[in-house]
Amino acid sequence: MLGSPCLLWLLAVTSSLVPRTRPLAPQDLTEEEEDETSRPPLPAVLCDYDSCRHLQVPCQELQRAGPGACLCPGLSSPAQPPAPPRLGEVHVVAEAGSALVRWCAPPSPVHQYWLLLWEGGGATQKGPPLNATVRRAELKGLKPGGTYVVCVVAANGAGESSVPGAGGEGLEGVGGPAFGPCGRLAVPPRPVTLVHTAVGVGTVLALLTCSALVWHFCLRERWGCPHRPASPPRAGL
Repeated sequence: MLGSPCLLWLLAVTSSLVPRTRPLAPQDLTEEEEDETSRPPLPAVLCDYDSCRHLQVPCQELQRAGPGACLCPGLSSPAQPPAPPRLGEVHVVAEAGSALVRWCAPPSPVHQYWLLLWEGGGATQKGPPLNATVRRAELKGLKPGGTYVVCVVAANGAGESSVPGAGGEGLEGVGGPAFGPCGRLAVPPRPVTLVHTAVGVGTVLALLTCSALVWHFCLRERWGCPHRPASPPRAGL
């Protein structure tokens, strides 16, 4: 019985030391909601996507793989054929008879690309299919001094992008890559060919000169050189 007052005294002291929590009033809840709504939204971040970059990962995969949400450029419907790609730089290597073609992806879903090439009104040559991440390809077997038309075609499940007709109709007056899917490229003559041509022309000129000289001296020895008659001496004044 003596310990009961002591026990009650300890319980009273302990309860006085514990801080009492105040119940939340409706005003407090309103203030918290206002704080949350007053916070500015996070700025929109564009995905690290470049439509002209070679081996570019599709933007949708970048969205899924990134730590945060990012924005992708708008695309047309997958139920429609893709828009034409944009032809970029075409670097011609005359010594190797080749050209490196670059392009940019269209704002459409693309499954694969390929190149079309023709010389003058000849038959169209179709290159192998390339996957959707490719943005450059090499053309081989170009003739020195030849002029060609090259086009980039994009395709998906709904069809393929449009290109001018065979022979490059619609490209009149275009001297190089335009902002469309096609452009003209001219392969200059090989430097070795120019040297051989210059040496050949020089050799022909030298042979003609030697032949003319030999013919002249042969005629002179055969017929002799005509002598001028001696003029009579003039009388002195």
